[in-house]
Amino acid sequence: MGQRDLEGAIAVTRFGVGARAGEIGEAARDPRGWLKAQVRREGAETFSPDAESSAQRLAEFRDYRRQRVMAEQAGAPPGNRSAGDDDPVMKARRFVRDNTVGDTLARVRLATQTQAGFRERWALFWANHFTVSAVKLQVAGLVGPFENEAIRPHVFGRFADLLGAAETHPAMLLYLDQAQSVGPNSRAAQVQRRRGVGPDGSPQRGLNENLAREILELHTVGVDGGYAQADVTEFARALTGLSIAGPRDAGVQGVVFRPQTHEPGARTVMGVRYAEGGKAQAGAILADLAARPQTARFICTKIARHFVADDPPPALVARLERAWLSTDGDLARVAETLIDAPEAWGPRPAKLKTPYEFVVSSYRALGGEPRGIGQVGGVLGGLGQRPFGAPSPKGWPDEAAPWAASDALVKRMQFAQQFAAVAGSRVQDPSALAGLTLGARLGSTSATAIARAESRAEAVALLLMSPEFQRR
Repeated sequence: MGQRDLEGAIAVTRFGVGARAGEIGEAARDPRGWLKAQVRREGAETFSPDAESSAQRLAEFRDYRRQRVMAEQAGAPPGNRSAGDDDPVMKARRFVRDNTVGDTLARVRLATQTQAGFRERWALFWANHFTVSAVKLQVAGLVGPFENEAIRPHVFGRFADLLGAAETHPAMLLYLDQAQSVGPNSRAAQVQRRRGVGPDGSPQRGLNENLAREILELHTVGVDGGYAQADVTEFARALTGLSIAGPRDAGVQGVVFRPQTHEPGARTVMGVRYAEGGKAQAGAILADLAARPQTARFICTKIARHFVADDPPPALVARLERAWLSTDGDLARVAETLIDAPEAWGPRPAKLKTPYEFVVSSYRALGGEPRGIGQVGGVLGGLGQRPFGAPSPKGWPDEAAPWAASDALVKRMQFAQQFAAVAGSRVQDPSALAGLTLGARLGSTSATAIARAESRAEAVALLLMSPEFQRR
């Protein structure tokens, strides 16, 4: 096999989400052109296109909370199972289960069936960069809509637009407690101090810095980007007023701006003074953060790390950074620069697949998709990557170490054996399958082991656990 064959295999397995039958041969005709054809201004496909929007799910959750308050006022103990379908706690659990299960399954199915693997991987990178995790009841049903509404439509547009959409989505505001943030000198804070309670009778609320800190540390300039604690506090003050529509906001859904909770006055963030301007003040800060060179370097390093190597080549980072800065953060141009970069096409696969990538590529290799959540939800949880359940706002790690512990590899082997026992019976020639899914990347040692396996199921399991399949 020649260089074009190797590059076809790299295009599908390193840049994409794993090879389906015939895909490597198609990509090998023009590997870079095949990848660039997947870059499109309208963004990545959404999963669950017929699912409820974030506004609809927020309304449902608000209804659950109203019913729960009414039930408690009527003297019903929380979580009274005897109430059956009318119990608000049980309704909340069902709401979360049904929505997250549907979103998870739809997302995996899209990944297993897409013909644009690079576009899907690019979207997954940005969804992880702007992590919203289903660790809170009120957020769990919004994680899927967040990715569909705020991330996927913008992944090949300007970074400033993606940043604005992500940070002002209801899911992000709730996940990082921004909806409860009150400026210490706002009209609402003055009322709180006089009454001793919050504006709705709840305990007094104060300034919350979570969203401001994560935007600076994780989403834009990075922890070494030159900001100080004073910048976090000032940015948090500018963000006050961004909140979620509640029962008193008749006819309003989703995000609202509440002038009464906004901290008045000018703000100074990273040396730049921003005049008082309500909601526009936070928008101006976000726009400036998107344009900073520190943001370009931080995120381009992450892109290179995600696609190429845990220790990304400095030359590749520099290429991506130049493309970012020269195009005002045009993510389509950055993606095309990644595709053209020679550093991205080295023959040695340096990246270990995450559990999600491993499971998705296994389905793609055998030409199927999960029929139900039971086939993927528990598996991903057992492998350490619970769907929509990143342990912190930092998201899932991109480096190999967290996924390469001995216990984790044993669990991968167990999945491979169980998956091969069920799906492997459909494989007539495991050696041919190995060639179709790895192409020129398949080494002689793995090829021999697969060919000498005692059964087709064992051969398929060996393929899935081969170093070439585990890495990309």
